Amino acid sequence: MLKILNVVGARPNFMKMAPIIAAIERRSGQASQILVHTGQHYNETMSASFFRDLQMPPPDINLEVGSGTHAEQTALVMLAIEPVLIVERPDWVVVVGDVNSTLAAALTATKLGIKIAHVEAGLRSFDRAMPEEINRVLTDHISDLLLTPSEDADRNLLSEGIAPERIARVGNVMIDSLFAQLERSGQSTILDQLGLLRQQFAVLTLHRPANVDDALTLRKIFAALREISAAVPIVFPAHPRTVLSLCESEIEPPEQMKIIEPLGYLDFLKLWSNARLVMTDSGGLQEETTALGIPCLTLRDNTERPITVEQGTNQVVGREPEQIIAAAFEILRNRKNHQPGIPDLWDGRAAERIVEALLKS
Repeated sequence: MLKILNVVGARPNFMKMAPIIAAIERRSGQASQILVHTGQHYNETMSASFFRDLQMPPPDINLEVGSGTHAEQTALVMLAIEPVLIVERPDWVVVVGDVNSTLAAALTATKLGIKIAHVEAGLRSFDRAMPEEINRVLTDHISDLLLTPSEDADRNLLSEGIAPERIARVGNVMIDSLFAQLERSGQSTILDQLGLLRQQFAVLTLHRPANVDDALTLRKIFAALREISAAVPIVFPAHPRTVLSLCESEIEPPEQMKIIEPLGYLDFLKLWSNARLVMTDSGGLQEETTALGIPCLTLRDNTERPITVEQGTNQVVGREPEQIIAAAFEILRNRKNHQPGIPDLWDGRAAERIVEALLKS
């Protein structure tokens, strides 16, 4: 029987791992699994509520590494996970996405001679200033099985010299979670709690260091948001690092912005799927809004998910106020939503293909 050790660390990982865990469970006669949570995200809103909302089992092992710099988190995860891997000796370590825990677990496994499967492999922003880009590139080059979400990811890996036999295109496992939980999200009362009407508000998420750690950049973005909020209320589930940066930069949010605590998966899905417009620097939201046809503005200069621009509802608008304002008002004036093309294999069955690839490799 194949022994699989799954690693999660931060919120984006949970949505990708939940369907994989369920798919392995359906193959329990062929594979067993262990779930390791590094504890990179660890409190109620950043971790525990996601396990409940996504119907994930509690982790078998919680490393509880907590917060820290990129170097500290990576080192602490490596130190904590090494004895687990030595004791368990799985056939596969499955890592997802591009957070510090992803790279740390992969580095530790490869040094122990344990095979690594990277889910969401091959995505590239081509911006080495992004910590996530470094994590993606390094994880891909030490992984044995590269499970990609789209054709552009395949092309990126091949151009970097990755052997074709190591690449398996399986589709977007984030969309598995989205489709699986969309009906349940309808039970959320978050719109009533916030006094919101469907299609009459915008949603903002903002957490990347390039946006929130630089006071000038943050002021530019909020200058745009101030003007947009005069036309449509903005709901902002604020990441703790962003709240701190706003305080340190002495930025006053606009009156028509509701700043709230981070939400669980189901509440947040109910919120953004009913919005007129989503503004974000998140990677996952670019994909999810594409799948449901919600207009999305990416507040970055690049994206590692170009397929969301080519086939979806996403626009990369940068950080300059004029560009953000112009794109937002174009969407607000045009009441007819663009009907996206759903990318190939974004069908809610990526996890089944991932497990099949693991069993065959």
